[in-house]
Amino acid sequence: MKILVAVKRVVDHNVRIRVRPDGTGVETAGVRMSMNPFCKHAVEAAVQLAEAGKADEIVVVSIGPKNTNDVILTALAMGAHRGILVEAEQTLETLTIAKLLAKIVDEEQPDLILLGKQAVDDDSNHVGQMLAALTNRPQATFASEIKLDGTTLEVTREVDYGRETLSLPLPAVVTADLRLNTPRNAALPMVMKARSKPLAVRAAADLGVDLTPRLIVENISPPPERVAGRSVASVAEFAAAVAAEVNEMEAL
Repeated sequence: MKILVAVKRVVDHNVRIRVRPDGTGVETAGVRMSMNPFCKHAVEAAVQLAEAGKADEIVVVSIGPKNTNDVILTALAMGAHRGILVEAEQTLETLTIAKLLAKIVDEEQPDLILLGKQAVDDDSNHVGQMLAALTNRPQATFASEIKLDGTTLEVTREVDYGRETLSLPLPAVVTADLRLNTPRNAALPMVMKARSKPLAVRAAADLGVDLTPRLIVENISPPPERVAGRSVASVAEFAAAVAAEVNEMEAL
C-alpha cells in the first residue's frame, strides 16, 4: 500500500505571530518555521502503518518556496521514504493547493492520503475536503484513531455529541487531529539519513493548474490587546463590578 502525506510549512507554533507593519500579511522574514503540527500527526500515522507492515511506501509532498524542503526532510527523518516539493514562490489559495495535490495524486495513485485537519497559520480546514472532492475519494476528517483491515479503513473521530466511527473503502482521504498519536522526534542518525532519500522538485506552473488568486486580502491587523484583569476583595464587590460592566454595555 502506498500512502501520500501532504505537509505544510508554517510559522513555528512557539513563535508569537506578528503582522507586517504594512498590513499585507503575517511576518515570516527571520522567523522560525516548522512543519504544521497537525501535519506531523499525519506523518506519524503513516509511519506507524508502515511499521505495522500495512504500508510499503510513504511519499511526502509539500507546496511552497524552495526552503519548504526542510519540512519534507523532517518527514523523511521520521520515516517517510521519499519526498516531492511542488515549488511555488507566490502565496496560493486553498483551492489551488488542493488542485495541485490532486495532480500529484493522479501521478502517484496512493491508496491512502493523509493530511493535517488544518494549518495553524490560517486555520482554513479546506484542503482535505477539497482534495477528496477533486479526486472523488471517500473522506474522514478530524481522525483521532485509524485502523486498517485489508482494503477497509476504520476511522474514529470526535464530534460534538461524542465519538463517531466511520468505515471507508480504499483509496480514501483522511485528515488528522492532534489526538491521533504522539509524533516522534527523529534521532540525529535519521536526520542525516533523510538527506540521502529521494526528493523530487516540481514547478507548480508545470502541473497545469491556474495559480491566479481569486481573493484579494485588503488588510490584516492584529487583534486588540487584552485588557488586564483586576482583583476584587469580596463577592459583593465582584457582583457590583459585573453590574457596572453590563450597564456600560447597555448604554452603548
